[in-house]
Amino acid sequence: MEADLSDFNIDAPRWDQCTFLGRVKHFFNITDPRTVLVPERELDWAKVMVEQSRMGTVPPGTQVEQLFYAKKLYDSAFHPDTGHKMNVIGRMSFQVPGGMIITGFMLQFYRTMPAVVFWQWVNQSFNALVNYTNRNAASPTSVRQMAVSYITATTTAVATAVGMNMLTKRAPPLVGRWVPFAAVAAANCVNIPMMRQQELIQGICVKDRNHNEIGHSRRAAAIGITQVVISRITMAAPGMILLPVLMERLEKLRFVQRVRVLHAPLQVLLSGCFLIFMVPVACGLFPQQCELPVSYLEPELQDTIKAKYREPVPHVYFNKGL
Repeated sequence: MEADLSDFNIDAPRWDQCTFLGRVKHFFNITDPRTVLVPERELDWAKVMVEQSRMGTVPPGTQVEQLFYAKKLYDSAFHPDTGHKMNVIGRMSFQVPGGMIITGFMLQFYRTMPAVVFWQWVNQSFNALVNYTNRNAASPTSVRQMAVSYITATTTAVATAVGMNMLTKRAPPLVGRWVPFAAVAAANCVNIPMMRQQELIQGICVKDRNHNEIGHSRRAAAIGITQVVISRITMAAPGMILLPVLMERLEKLRFVQRVRVLHAPLQVLLSGCFLIFMVPVACGLFPQQCELPVSYLEPELQDTIKAKYREPVPHVYFNKGL
């Protein structure tokens, strides 16, 4: 017997996005690293299925689980604002495979200056691409702005790592292992706001509950970007703080000392174990579709809303990005 899909809303969240657990389940679903390996043909099929479901023209015989799977692939590979396919490396589903390699090598090769500079540069290049890919696409960013943000964030990360390496030369070895995290945290505080500076200058697009555009708010942009910075630092923190402690103890064991060549692959593997849980947890800290009281908006935007709507509008909504 065919399922009745006449009232099926494919854009309705499968899990309650008002709760932390619901958001974590949602992001576990769409940041699944296995979706990176899905062929382009299957991703295009998923987009067609989602668009057909929105128009109410789902092919006969389609099952609900097929639509859920199509939406999973769509959310993992297509931008929520533009509907365009995102580059593979910039997708949140690539955070685990990409992040585990970079994090593992940053934690392993932290002693020499060339290694520190190289891996911080690689990490910030990866972060810049992820930040650009997952921005709020309603606010365009010029090539010049991207270049400035990339150079600034990379310089900040390298300067923090090099400076702290010099300061911690006489500190216990474990303190030196934490330098990469300090550099990553500092760079995130620069990279994300710089990459999305256009939103801070011109404002982020805010909408009413029916998804009608109301205007642009700089205050909403500041809140959204702050939440993304917190999420990214939280994503990296457990692995980059706890893994050095674990490796410090493991490296005291004789059999571990004999296989030094496996230290880097081991750190990569362990970093992946942390990230596979922390990516959805960090993304789920705050709702992606933020709700903001109208009273917090700029006075001129509040006046626009009052003039446009006869009834009071308590909240506006916007995509904060990831």
